[in-house]
Amino acid sequence: MPVSQEGEPEPTIYRTLFLSDFHLGTRGCQAGLLLDFLKNNDAATIYLVGDMIDGWQLKNGWYWPQAHNDVVQKLLRKVRKGVRVIYVPGNHDEFARDYIGSVFGGVEVVDHAYHMTADKKRLLIVHGDQFDIVVQNARWLAFLGDWAYTLALWSNLWFNKIRRRLGFPYWSLSAWAKLKVKNAVNFIGTFEVAVAEAARRHNADGVVCGHIHHAAIRDVGGITYVNTGDFVESCTAVAEHDDGRLEILRWQMTAEEQRLAALAANERTQTAARAAA
Repeated sequence: MPVSQEGEPEPTIYRTLFLSDFHLGTRGCQAGLLLDFLKNNDAATIYLVGDMIDGWQLKNGWYWPQAHNDVVQKLLRKVRKGVRVIYVPGNHDEFARDYIGSVFGGVEVVDHAYHMTADKKRLLIVHGDQFDIVVQNARWLAFLGDWAYTLALWSNLWFNKIRRRLGFPYWSLSAWAKLKVKNAVNFIGTFEVAVAEAARRHNADGVVCGHIHHAAIRDVGGITYVNTGDFVESCTAVAEHDDGRLEILRWQMTAEEQRLAALAANERTQTAARAAA
């Protein structure tokens, strides 16, 4: 693997990266995996699609370990190296909406954005909380849900520590529980339709959002619906390749762990082939 002058692996370069829902400032944030992702992936333009910092949780109690600071510094370092970083705040970092139109450390803060892909598709970039009826019309319900969700994330951390010791792979209890609840009220489908309709009203070919922590790329009524997922549960981002193709990048393991897993899988394949010969 090529190594840069800074001693880090040479990153995979994409045309554009879309990331959201880091929830820095919470114990659920997968800052280690996120930092590893940022070290191993880069792009000419990076969109931060909201909920990067969890202001709701920080109001209740300060939590900001060095790893969270390292993530911020890594992004600012990318800006200094010429990467364009565009930040679209969400509901958990709504304090940043007071600074729409400003530039901090080279990071552009905007209410929403438009992105033209390499194959000339116009994408609306928006966090997505504007279409969540719970957040939009009953904030006290949203806060109650966030409290319960935080508890689920805490349980998830300990649950997976036990799974790892027993040799089982990572499994998100909170993602499963949230998906079950959302499906019960058909929330995800309704959300996707609402966001896609907003893109249509903006004369866009597609939309990129976050908010619901459920990565997806699909056609919704002729509109390309893209959700970046999160770096709390699923650890996903979306990349645009040089030809305009969009892809979900899954980063549940570090690059080194992925390399070792691939080597182990290759070794098992070769062993099976030799046994069958």
